[in-house]
Formats: sequence, structure tokens, C-alpha cells
Amino acid sequence: MTTKKAVSPKGPAQGSNTAPTVDELIKFYKDMLLIRRFEERAGQLYGMGLIGGFCHLYIGQEAVVVGLQACANPGDTVVTSYRDHGHMLACGMDPKGVMAELTGRAAGYSKGKGGSMHMFSREKGFFGGHGIVAAQVPIGTGLAFAHKYKNDGGLSMAYMGDGAFNQGQVYESLNMASLWQLPVLYVVENNKYGMGTSVERSSASTDLASRGDAYNVKTMAVDGMDVMAVREAGIEAVEHIRAGKGPVLMEAKTYRYRGHSMSDPAKYRTKEELQKMRTEHDPIDHLRQTLIAMKALDDEGFKALDRDIKDLVMAAAEFAQAAPEPDPSELWTDIVVAA
Repeated sequence: MTTKKAVSPKGPAQGSNTAPTVDELIKFYKDMLLIRRFEERAGQLYGMGLIGGFCHLYIGQEAVVVGLQACANPGDTVVTSYRDHGHMLACGMDPKGVMAELTGRAAGYSKGKGGSMHMFSREKGFFGGHGIVAAQVPIGTGLAFAHKYKNDGGLSMAYMGDGAFNQGQVYESLNMASLWQLPVLYVVENNKYGMGTSVERSSASTDLASRGDAYNVKTMAVDGMDVMAVREAGIEAVEHIRAGKGPVLMEAKTYRYRGHSMSDPAKYRTKEELQKMRTEHDPIDHLRQTLIAMKALDDEGFKALDRDIKDLVMAAAEFAQAAPEPDPSELWTDIVVAA
């Protein structure tokens, strides 16, 4: 593996627009590839009947969460919707524990009781995974209130889809966060389709970020298929928030390659549209080409990374399938959590 040491002498210091180092770019590549390979394997396990319930894959959207989590500090919190596996991995949650939860095993993050849409890690600051559309947005606002009340210097990242962005509680949250200057970054992952309905058919205005103007919220729009662009926008956003200037609304324009969930054949879009996004805008391929141009990694280096990631995902899948199912007594545990 051939590596080139640094593009810049400094890493991504918050409050600055420093370029990422080569090591950081390689980490972004590895993080996105882990999410991609993990989701591919999760899709296979679902097809084998080893994952029950709903399963919403994040394939294609990896640059959004990887770019933004690169701007997070220890102690920050994250909450998102049901398309959440990528967010868990980007927060540093163990792939074995995530896969075990997907397969309903006791070794999972919610002891096998939460499944795909309802797993949490207080240690990693990840507060779900929520199955009700947009329900996570007021929760993310509450997390931001807690950060401000405790004066702990943290911020909340509340992710949602373009479909959720039409729900009323989103605007109640924006209004409250602006009034109270809460430290929250609202991220709209606009993947162009809310379930099977295109943004053009469901939103009177497709300029989603501009909706924050009505609440005096700083707004941003970013190419969500470019991890470096997301990171740069994220640095600007968290600088604004940590300076006590209130919330930020960011629209990340991205794309999912699979259907809304595993049961969705995605016939509402053309094969040509999907192929164009895969070949011209794939976030992992884009960063790979950047690393090649920088001579940061050679072919052997990329192959070694891919082998390592595949081994990690395979180990997670094997661990999950071998882990025991939860004892029936677990039905009565974790009903109430003490503060």
C-alpha cells in the first residue's frame, strides 16, 4: 500500500476550512465502504429470512453521514429515522452488535428486541432509529435542549428524509430551536423519493433548504454524493452552532440505489436514472478517483482495504447468526430507563 502523508498539516479543525489529510480521506473511504458492504450483506440476510420486519438500506447515501460525523465531537448526539444502519456504523457502533440486532439476537444493541428501526447506543451518543415518519425530529430538538441546559458544549444532529420534511412536527421543531437558539443541526437527506413519491410530486417547492428562512434558521444545501463537500459544509454548520448562533438546516442532495425498503421494487424510476447516478455520482467511486489522482493508494492498497472490510462484515454476519436469541424474560426488561 502506497500512501502520501498529508494534503494539509492540520486535520479538520472545527471552525476552519482546512483540507482533510490523506489519512482522513482514506478513513472516509473505509467508512463509506464499510456501510456499503454491511448494507449489501444485510440485504442478503434479509432475503434468506434471517432478518425480520422492515429493513431500509442506506446504499448510495454513505457520504452524508460519513462527512458529517467527521465534524462531530465526543459528546454530540445523533438521532435519525428508520434508514439508520449507516448512521450507527458512522457513530462507531460495532458492526457485530448492529448485525446481531438486525437478526434479533441477544448480543444486539437492543438485546434483539429493537431490530432494524429501533436500536440505540447511549455510549456512542446514538438515540435511534425511529419508525414513525419525522418522530425523530422533535427528539433531536429535545437532545439539543439537553445540551444547552447542561451547558456541555455538545450539539444534536437530527437526520430526516425528504418525505419526513413535509411533516408538521418538523416546523414546530424548527420554530422552537430558533426561538431558543438550540444547538442542533437538522439534516434533510433528500434522496429524491419519499417511499415511492418523487420530491416534485410531494413538495410545492423543491428547494427544501429554503424552508428554514421562515424560522430565521441558517440554511445550507450540499452535494450529498461528495463526502468532501459534505464535510466542508459540516464544518461551517457546526462552527455556527457551537458559537451559540442557533440551529442550522442542511439539505444534502443524495440518492438511494435500492427501493424504499426491501419490499419495494422501485418501479417508480427508470433504470437509466439509476444507472446514471451509479456511474456518474457514486460517492465511493468519486473518492476513490480522488485518492488515485493524489497517488494516495495504489491498486493493491484498494484491494487490501476491500478485503479488510469484507472480512469485517463477514465476521459480523457470522457472529450474528451464531449468537443466541433473547430469553423470553427479556420481554419485561428495559421498559423504563432511569435518568
